[in-house]
Amino acid sequence: MHGDLRGWPACLTAGAVFAVCMAGTTLPTPLYPLYQDKFGFSELTVTVVYAVYAAGVIGTLLLAGNASDAVGRRPVLLWGMVFAAASAACFLAATALGWLYAGRLLSGLSAGLFTGAATAYVIELAPKAGGSRATFVATAANMGGLGCGPLLAGVLAQYAEWPLYLPFIVHLGLVAVCSAVILLWLPETVRDRRPLHTVRPQRPALPPSVRAVFGPAAIASFVGFALFGVFTAVSPAFLAESLDVHNHALTGLVVALAFFSSTAGQLAVGWVGVTRSLPLGCAALLVGLALLAGALVWDLLALVVLSAVVGGAGQGLSFRAAMSAVAGATEPERRAAVISALFVVAYFGISVPVIGVGLLVEPIGLEGAGLVFIACMAFLVSTAGFYLLRHPVAAAGPAAAGRQEQPDAH
Repeated sequence: MHGDLRGWPACLTAGAVFAVCMAGTTLPTPLYPLYQDKFGFSELTVTVVYAVYAAGVIGTLLLAGNASDAVGRRPVLLWGMVFAAASAACFLAATALGWLYAGRLLSGLSAGLFTGAATAYVIELAPKAGGSRATFVATAANMGGLGCGPLLAGVLAQYAEWPLYLPFIVHLGLVAVCSAVILLWLPETVRDRRPLHTVRPQRPALPPSVRAVFGPAAIASFVGFALFGVFTAVSPAFLAESLDVHNHALTGLVVALAFFSSTAGQLAVGWVGVTRSLPLGCAALLVGLALLAGALVWDLLALVVLSAVVGGAGQGLSFRAAMSAVAGATEPERRAAVISALFVVAYFGISVPVIGVGLLVEPIGLEGAGLVFIACMAFLVSTAGFYLLRHPVAAAGPAAAGRQEQPDAH
């Protein structure tokens, strides 16, 4: 029987659980060069291993992204933790490449269950007047957790024993603690629960109230997550091969900076406003892509760091604004399903371009493949930015606008 956690304590606790789950999904990032040395696979294989994770996320979102709307948030989050633990176990047992595929697939299943359910859960646990801040807690937990994964793994791999094992042992311990928190203390927020057999795979349909908001929000999310995909899957190899950076902690920090900057960008939405944040985020993404291009051409670590900071901030601006607009325009009983649909688009952005980069590495090299990616993403983000300037996105639908963007009562 759970305790009496209510309001902001419950909201923040659920956000911490969300962050722990998402940290597990990026934990292997700075370890890929070590796995390449151990198992002898190519950079293309790294991107495929990464894409297997995204495929797991997308499949889960489509098949069960609305499950928590029916059976409740807590059961879905507990299953997400089970898959997270199974993923860590696969990496601990890894003796061949197949274990990495299995671990990443299970990690994708975990993230797929968590993304929609945990985002809706965090928002619902907050006080009614705190919708805007709760959205920040949810998206910051997501991005902050993704950033903590490579930082934790990089530091442990560089400065502790058992670099391919200790990060996953630590994460297993955190997963156990979070599972106990969900089971014993966090309350359920879905009142009218239905049996599991009533859950059906999601169709690509959206409620009328959210359709006008969803398109531009999805475009911005796609480009932002595509930039993150390249940072997560490809930057360790670029840092090692082109910049001669072999410190795993530094590699993890560079990747983490993009996610932490995203959290800072999300915080800025409260001051900038949702309507301006989407096009401004697209502009920052464009600058981040230009800096990354400069880093590839001139082999400068400083430009990689600047690209992570500026591009991450742009992703944060556009992502939180997109999430706030979509969540605010959706009725509560459909919220997790619609949020899951937004994440489906985002995870296509984080996977498909990355595979393209991997395919191009062999014929034109890592730098050339990166520049092709940057050119394609720059075209998309420019198109999205101009569209958003001509067709501004409101903060929320009429019914939800006050709830979603109203400041908290003090």
